[in-house]
Amino acid sequence: MPIVVHIDVMLARRKMSVGDLAERVGITPANLAVLKNGRAKAVRFSTLAALCEVLECQPGDLLRWVAEGGEDGQDGGGGLGGQGSVGGGQGAGVVAGVEAGA
Repeated sequence: MPIVVHIDVMLARRKMSVGDLAERVGITPANLAVLKNGRAKAVRFSTLAALCEVLECQPGDLLRWVAEGGEDGQDGGGGLGGQGSVGGGQGAGVVAGVEAGA
């Protein structure tokens, strides 16, 4: 599933750090890095909504689908379908997702 994540672009536009975004969204900086770098297998709608609220953007500003072998040369390994799982905050385990406000 070739989904490209553009959180870094929105961070730059908003002149915001990863740590500040993570704190305001309610996830750890490590979990945000997993999502930002395209290694998460899934993202909860609540996390996506929190990201959009803090960054004042739409989901399409953060995520983009690219066909296999698409224009940016990715073949599916760089999107949200990459390796890894992300744990939620405060001991609430989340397998293969990123959770806000856990």
